[in-house]
Amino acid sequence: MTREEKNNAIEELVTILEGTNILYIADIAGLDAETTSNLRRAAFKNDIKLSVVKNTLLKKAMERSEKPFDGLFETLKGNSSIMIAETGNAPAKLIKEFRKKSDKPILKGAYIEEAIYVGDDQLDALSNIKSKEELIGDVIMLLQSPAKNVISALQGSAGNKVAGLVKALEERAQ
Repeated sequence: MTREEKNNAIEELVTILEGTNILYIADIAGLDAETTSNLRRAAFKNDIKLSVVKNTLLKKAMERSEKPFDGLFETLKGNSSIMIAETGNAPAKLIKEFRKKSDKPILKGAYIEEAIYVGDDQLDALSNIKSKEELIGDVIMLLQSPAKNVISALQGSAGNKVAGLVKALEERAQ
């Protein structure tokens, strides 16, 4: 690979890194062709971009990036592939699901919304992270809960008592 090709690859990686808030680094070395193909197919179905990268090029791209990837430098040893997704927990769920049949991929590290996770032991925590849509749904449910309680109270026996009191006060006023 010539110096120009390396610089082009680094710039391409910088563009990818700047365009995402979710980056997983995994080790998929040792997977046979069929298993690797199945992993790529599963990643594609889950809107995850999977690419094998050279550690030195990825490190240089991370250094040139505006984002704080410093904590992931120690993970750039051996075989590395990157997983990029829109949902923070999607790659972790994919890795967990895939590891039911195989001992790989192994999570080396992850960068999610400026938080750094290092090591395969972080996989459970990462798979439990809620997506933006799930968090919005939880907030909406919490906001609707008090209104639902008031409505159900008014519709139940308490509501009959309130209606009776209002009717009695109305008759008394006349």
